[in-house]
Amino acid sequence: MAHDVFVLGGFQTDFARNYAKQGLEISDIVADVVSGTLADAQVDPADVETIHVGNAFGQLFTGQGHLGGMPATVEPALWGVPAARHEAACASGSIAILAAMAEIEAGRYDCALVVGAEQERNVPGDQAALHLGAAAWVHHEAEGVVHVWPYMFHLLAEEYDARFGLDDRHLAAIGELNYANAKVNPNAQTRAWAHTPESFTADDVANPVVVGRVRRHDCSQVTDGGAGLVLAGRRTAEAWAAVRGRSLDEVPRIVGWGHRTVGLPLAAKLERSAGEPYVMPHVRRAITDAFSRAGLADVAGLDGIETHDCFTSSEYLAIDHFGITAPGESWKAVEEGVIARDGSLPVNPSGGLIGGGHPVGATGVRMVLDASRQVTGTAGDTQVAGARTFATLNIGGSTTTTVSFVVAAGAA
Repeated sequence: MAHDVFVLGGFQTDFARNYAKQGLEISDIVADVVSGTLADAQVDPADVETIHVGNAFGQLFTGQGHLGGMPATVEPALWGVPAARHEAACASGSIAILAAMAEIEAGRYDCALVVGAEQERNVPGDQAALHLGAAAWVHHEAEGVVHVWPYMFHLLAEEYDARFGLDDRHLAAIGELNYANAKVNPNAQTRAWAHTPESFTADDVANPVVVGRVRRHDCSQVTDGGAGLVLAGRRTAEAWAAVRGRSLDEVPRIVGWGHRTVGLPLAAKLERSAGEPYVMPHVRRAITDAFSRAGLADVAGLDGIETHDCFTSSEYLAIDHFGITAPGESWKAVEEGVIARDGSLPVNPSGGLIGGGHPVGATGVRMVLDASRQVTGTAGDTQVAGARTFATLNIGGSTTTTVSFVVAAGAA
């Protein structure tokens, strides 16, 4: 990359928290994220030059739009700072990061606040599912289906089965691992949940079918919450580090990115990839774009990954698309323990979306925050030993919008 973008700090809300039950609204989530992020980064609001907000479904869940104006609403010291909201379904937070990075790299601004926020637990579950379905091609696919995304990722699992063969026990093992990882994450939505061995089997009581091949514990969570980052260019990062007596090498930075967008319908994606080695070639290209910009030859240059496990089948796809295995052989990484926190290439040590929670507009931001903590050895009980380079993969819809980042610490 021509310009590294540094991560000065960040914050995540407790994803187990139900804001509506406490009589709170999305403004309260944004307020928590703004104050927590600035405090962690030790950045004064007066030093923030631009703001980018990731939010997917604000109007549908809460009736509240124009969320670019919410940071200044909850923190008057941000009054007058240019801001914008970005929507790309579950990839909204990553698009907000890309926009902030672009402004820093262009020299417009050198210090950006990125906020991802979503409130989803203020409506009944079926209503939430209908709202979330807006990220598909409405009235053109999944017509009459209430739980659109379980259905769509059931179809992805079916496609893997048709092309390569797929044992549902490998999907269940991914879910089990992510719930286990979440147990030690103090902000994970499911950290206190209880499971039995039957929870990750085809037991229709302990793990009931949602749609097709997708069972309860294959699914990510409906979540309230937010995450934030302060991003900076080299000039600001050098000054920031000098005041704190730190080397710039100690400050995490985004060293690579990839971003690809394709059409909305899942069927069209699968038709276009017929005969290709990868089920979603554009996802593979987003990842390899990030590798190339980061100067990495392949996945061997990573110490870990935070990926989009909206369903176990999406993590299954991520495993082979990152190149951890050959296409269609993700099961090998599951069986061999490669993706466990103590494996050779841990995936979702935080618990991911299944164990950690999935406030849609915040997920991409949370991933980069966790990656930044991993490469600086500050990830607490979720820490991957010796991690210095981490990647993220964040998708919106049925991989319609795909964003990957590489975050590193070391020689800058």
